[in-house]
Amino acid sequence: MKFRRILAAVLSCALVATSLMAVTGCDSAKSDENKDSYKVGICQLVQHPALDAATEGFKKALTEKLGDKVTFDEQNASGDSATCTTIVTQFVASNVDLIMANATPALQAAVSATPDIPILATSITEYGVALGIDGFTGKTGINVSGTSDLAPLDKQAAMFKELLPEAKTVGIVYCSNEANSKYQVDVVKAELEKLGVTVTEYSFADSNDISQVVTKACGEVDALYIPTDNQCANNAELIDSIAGPAGIPIIAGEEGICKGCGIATLSISYSTIGYNTGLMAYEILVNGKNPAEMEIEYDNDPVYEYVSDRCEKLGITVPENYEAIAE
Repeated sequence: MKFRRILAAVLSCALVATSLMAVTGCDSAKSDENKDSYKVGICQLVQHPALDAATEGFKKALTEKLGDKVTFDEQNASGDSATCTTIVTQFVASNVDLIMANATPALQAAVSATPDIPILATSITEYGVALGIDGFTGKTGINVSGTSDLAPLDKQAAMFKELLPEAKTVGIVYCSNEANSKYQVDVVKAELEKLGVTVTEYSFADSNDISQVVTKACGEVDALYIPTDNQCANNAELIDSIAGPAGIPIIAGEEGICKGCGIATLSISYSTIGYNTGLMAYEILVNGKNPAEMEIEYDNDPVYEYVSDRCEKLGITVPENYEAIAE
């Protein structure tokens, strides 16, 4: 009888403990949804207009939604992937509520740093490539979601026939260390070859090699294509200082690079995708959405744009559906 009384007491204590845990869990979840403040860590790979616009759009959306309830720890890695790792490790140590990773190396560093803290990324061309997910279908299945800066690559390739019909050879300049750049190169190269254009790839490993690579390319081809590439974006003026005097027109993957060295682009809005990432962050922080189940979002309204002075110097006729990029 004594054993039975002891067993009953143990079971009773266990039941009470289980009930308390359940109640505590519910209270904890409720408090998460009604927090007085949220801390968001922002890791941006490098400072240039496109990524800057995405970060500002992100902060604008969350501030509109949360006001002074949200604070940002904004860090810039100055183009160094190792620094991205250091930054996100600090975010994890300080237990931020969410990490926003701006550009692929920042996303990869964040994923390596934590499987638990929600991660939203922006300025990522192709998430399957960035995260090594075979057969990617739109959801990552892990603590990651976000927005993509992918523009219609087939239409960008078609711009060469529209704007530069005499160009028989096109060189593609990109950083070999950026997986998403290589993805764009492969797609655009295939599309250009369908149009009967001969394509040559010119890759560089780091910014120290850009001048030599671009100089070589300008001596061998009729025109250049530069994809959405962080290293190229950060060195657009250098590229222009070589391609401009050589009379080599450049079609770019996004507005920032185009403004720096190109003649035209079909570009998404980085401000828009950043803003949409901020709205996704609100859904996670306040409404408890799971990033693993959130579809990657895209800007479905890219705009044809051109740089008027470069087009005039090269004698390029621009169709009416192109918008001039503000100087």
